[in-house]
Amino acid sequence: MSLVQKLGAMRVCACPRGSRMLPQAGLGMRKIHSDSKAPQVPTTPSRRANHMAANTNSKDSWSHGELTWKEKKLPCVTMRTPSFATVDPESLSPQKPGKVHNIVNGEWVGGTGGAISEVLDPLTGQVFIECAEVLEDGLNPYIDSLLKCPKYGQHNPFHEVERYLQYGAISAKAAQMMADPETEHFFARLIQRVSPKSYAQAKGEVVVTRKFLENYSGDQVRFLARSFGVPGDHQGQMSQGYRWPYGPVAIVTPFNFPLEIPVLQLMGALYMGNKPILKVDHKVAIVMDQFMRLLHSAGMPIEDVDFINCEGEVMHSFLLRARPRNTLFTGSSRVANLLARDLDGRVKVEGAGFDWKVLGPDVPKDQNKIDYIAHVCDQDAYACSGQKCSAQSIVLMHKNWHDTNILDTMKDLASQRNLEDLTVGPTLSVTTEQTLNHVEALLKIPGAKLLFGGKELKDGKHSIPKCFGAVEPTAVFVPISEMIRSPKAFALVTTEIFGPFQIVTEFSDEEMPLLLEGLERLDEHLTAAVVSNDPTFQQTLLSHSVNGTTYCGLRARTTGAPQNHWFGPAGDPRAAGIGTKEAIQLTWSCHREIIQDIGPVPKEWTIPARS
Repeated sequence: MSLVQKLGAMRVCACPRGSRMLPQAGLGMRKIHSDSKAPQVPTTPSRRANHMAANTNSKDSWSHGELTWKEKKLPCVTMRTPSFATVDPESLSPQKPGKVHNIVNGEWVGGTGGAISEVLDPLTGQVFIECAEVLEDGLNPYIDSLLKCPKYGQHNPFHEVERYLQYGAISAKAAQMMADPETEHFFARLIQRVSPKSYAQAKGEVVVTRKFLENYSGDQVRFLARSFGVPGDHQGQMSQGYRWPYGPVAIVTPFNFPLEIPVLQLMGALYMGNKPILKVDHKVAIVMDQFMRLLHSAGMPIEDVDFINCEGEVMHSFLLRARPRNTLFTGSSRVANLLARDLDGRVKVEGAGFDWKVLGPDVPKDQNKIDYIAHVCDQDAYACSGQKCSAQSIVLMHKNWHDTNILDTMKDLASQRNLEDLTVGPTLSVTTEQTLNHVEALLKIPGAKLLFGGKELKDGKHSIPKCFGAVEPTAVFVPISEMIRSPKAFALVTTEIFGPFQIVTEFSDEEMPLLLEGLERLDEHLTAAVVSNDPTFQQTLLSHSVNGTTYCGLRARTTGAPQNHWFGPAGDPRAAGIGTKEAIQLTWSCHREIIQDIGPVPKEWTIPARS
């Protein structure tokens, strides 16, 4: 199989952060139609037009199993769609599919020769979005547009410095727009439609994105480019360090956070002076289509960002031909490694993570605290149906927890999750069969047992298409000694399932070396949690691990990528971060040193002997 075929099978942008071992499901779900006449790109409709369109689709024409969407226990508040929007999340259906377009050379455009890829509703399997598809022979305009940006960027500390202020103003305006309840609700519901998760989780993604934009309003963008100076060796000499853009760059992001990941990385790239082309997973591309329209309404020049929708192998071809100076890839570790090789290392990676949580020996005596830790374990493992790169993949409990009811509480909390409110839902990169086969393989390990779950949602009485997954929140216990005993068992146990699944094990004081050996053998180091207030235990775990985002203490968790701290892996020179000043500077700029040496030359100076 050729490299292009491999990338096509793994979908350069469709594999989420964390889908490290299993191939993506549903590869046959995309249908491309090419007509002689390209579809017309709609202009932004009025609020009234959107509201009337929503009313004409008020009858639930797209049912979901026994219940229709509007009969489900989900927020369905009557609100007008924002003025920039061209779709209504509530009315997306086969009768009124949403339209996704591309941006190139400062224009919204359709697909190559009118090519369209159809997106399936994850809850019903019906086509509800049509995505304008760029084909291989349609790449030239995108390559030409990206390469119009020079290596020194659209702005830098010496060039077009007014753009730092411009993007501070754009961020302020965009944050103000997102603070509007109608806009917040619009994006939360749009996220739910394409990447089903609870309303609280979807809204949380919108809120984090808004707060990030607030953080980089006003002068904060130019503060990202703050330089420093060091006195030289003689009068007139001074060395100064600057943060310098890469110029033409690419961003490839997954489906699981359709707004937060692409927006935070896109804006970071723009703040530092780069010209990005953005490629998101086609299943959720409608979210960024709409956010790009918000940014344009907030004052962002439309020519500053290109937006492309294409197959994985087509994006791979684009990257090989355009050779962007930096490519940010969030997704499968295997694809990240292929891109690193093919792009000569010019990549930044926010990849997979088999994320671990250790419950220390200091078990709280207060039942309320035990319940809290069980609640966080449930959220870490099963919120967003486990489709977070930071989701809790394994929890390692000290044997002192054996006499508590924490596992019973975790089982009870997991049982409260249901399809009706999307506290559990379809998995978009792993099928039901793949997950249940993995559970079956694990149960063959000596001493392994099913703690809960291990079944299809609602015993299969749902309308989630088979190209996706639908599995109850599941936990499998595997003895730590058996886990470490053989490379084969360790590889099986540490295979990440990007869904509502986790491994549970326990360890004694004598087995601490086994625990530390297991952590050392893991390949990916994204998030981790040390649930203990014992300083000695904390020191042991923290000093023997490398995870880039590690929570520590009684309230430690594995999930959480807010706007107020670094989120990203460690232990990899390609590691990208997201959210903070340091993350933006590391991912989207490089260091440039300029040494001023203006003299004067001493009057007594003479030409010395050659050395």
